[in-house]
Amino acid sequence: MTKGNSTKITDDLYAYVLAHNPPLDAVQRGLVVTTREKFPESAGMQSAEEQGPLLAFLVRLTGARHIVEVGTFTGFSALSMAQALPQGGRLIACDVSREWTDYGREAWEAAGVADRIDLRIAPALETLRAMPTEPHVDMAYVDADKESQILYWEELVPRLRPGGLIVTDNTLFHGSVLDTSPGSRGASVHAFNEHAAADTRMESVLLGISDGLTLSRKR
Repeated sequence: MTKGNSTKITDDLYAYVLAHNPPLDAVQRGLVVTTREKFPESAGMQSAEEQGPLLAFLVRLTGARHIVEVGTFTGFSALSMAQALPQGGRLIACDVSREWTDYGREAWEAAGVADRIDLRIAPALETLRAMPTEPHVDMAYVDADKESQILYWEELVPRLRPGGLIVTDNTLFHGSVLDTSPGSRGASVHAFNEHAAADTRMESVLLGISDGLTLSRKR
């Protein structure tokens, strides 16, 4: 195996990347800062700053009108996607924490997109299984507990329209995905990566963006 050219992302280079991506608006920036201040020990669960513009780009690229998010935290990714939705578009946001998502609600209101986001506080599998079974989802973003990734996948794929997209975060899981020993931190993520790659209903690419991001398109 020959490794392709790679670039080590230093702090200065990361700042350069952000400077050459669409900038966060005032509400997005405020939510990022608030999350770090209010939840310093959990702030790492927030999608990386460069992923906000990327998710918005994918919404526009796919023409998505119906989005499902599994794992909302304080709402940065939901905000980014909702802002990119066309008129009449809808995003179902699944999370179990009112404390975290209350900050998201405030930001969504401030950005004028609260009417596009349907927040459902319940275990995500319950929310997904209550949805119509026919293909109707245009795009899904999964950034939740890694032990349930395959279960989320199996609920989402049948509900995804042909050409629809699933974006799965943390598919390198801080490098621990290489440790596949039973009970290891990366074992569940490794199992998901194998499952997604072998699913003939989908075509997937795993990208080295942030902590690993897998894009999967329904055939």
